[in-house]
Amino acid sequence: MAVTVFIAFFAPWGMPFFFMMAGAGSWFALQRRTARLYLRERFTRLLIPFIAGSILLMPVMLYFEWRHGIWTGSLRDPFLQYALSREVDYGPGFFAWAGYHLWFLGFLFSFSLITLPLFLWLKGEKGRAVLSAFARWCERRGGILIVIVPLLLVQLALRPFFPDEHNMADFVFRMSFFVLGFMLFADERFARAIKRDWPSVLAVGIASLAGLLMMLAAGMVAWLETPSLPGFYLLWSLITIDGWCWSIVALFLGMRLLNFSNRWLRYGQEAVLPLFVVHQPEIIVLAFYVVQWNASISGKLPVVVLGSLAVSVGLYELIIKRIDPLRPLFGMKPLRSR
Repeated sequence: MAVTVFIAFFAPWGMPFFFMMAGAGSWFALQRRTARLYLRERFTRLLIPFIAGSILLMPVMLYFEWRHGIWTGSLRDPFLQYALSREVDYGPGFFAWAGYHLWFLGFLFSFSLITLPLFLWLKGEKGRAVLSAFARWCERRGGILIVIVPLLLVQLALRPFFPDEHNMADFVFRMSFFVLGFMLFADERFARAIKRDWPSVLAVGIASLAGLLMMLAAGMVAWLETPSLPGFYLLWSLITIDGWCWSIVALFLGMRLLNFSNRWLRYGQEAVLPLFVVHQPEIIVLAFYVVQWNASISGKLPVVVLGSLAVSVGLYELIIKRIDPLRPLFGMKPLRSR
């Protein structure tokens, strides 16, 4: 039960928040880089790790997916048949098809390409005028909540046609957070509005979360994939409201509690991308064996979480970080260029 509540709390806003922070990173990057350097950095930091991770790690995850689902005892032909039978997704879902968890990097790289003209325009005179008008609106008490309206329009216009995960609805919705992250850091009035209005945003976030939990407890989770039911639109509306509100609350907490730097944060800045790339195969492999133990979930979960963390950090510290040819494959600068 506790795990279910934990997932229900983080699932609606966790990934949108990461994309919002990535959009904020694009704002800072474009203050110091030309468009050409920005794209080159995105290519080396996002696309190369996606390709390298897909080639090196996807087969491992695919193999254990096959073992879990259709194990036959053979170690070659059935697995190859399963691997070759996977239907290619030619939409945004391609990134999940090719790289599993690395879809995040594929989405980010795509967002960086698609939104660059918009970001450059927003840096210009006309774009700054639009940002200023938006910031003036948010200076009104509770104005930051108005962003829910366009997010709802994106979600409800696309989700009935693309109910699957990592499809076009997910792509455009998460790109909206990427753009909003860029905009929120482009004018200091947005930060003032967030610091002022966070209690009301938190209240709306709690209400939307409570609604989601009640609907899920009532067994309405199947409505998420049934556009013919009115509950489909209610659930996705609550998810959208929850996603924006809790992302803003998390941003406020970051402004208040993480406005400093230390050696652990600097370590994390370099380690975060390679740790992200390698973490999921360890989870899948460990979980495949641990779930077969005759033990409670409270005993299995720490083994999977702590064990995968230890293996990921070990791979980073002992191999990726120290072998220069591997560093660019995981989004790190070569040692000789530091």
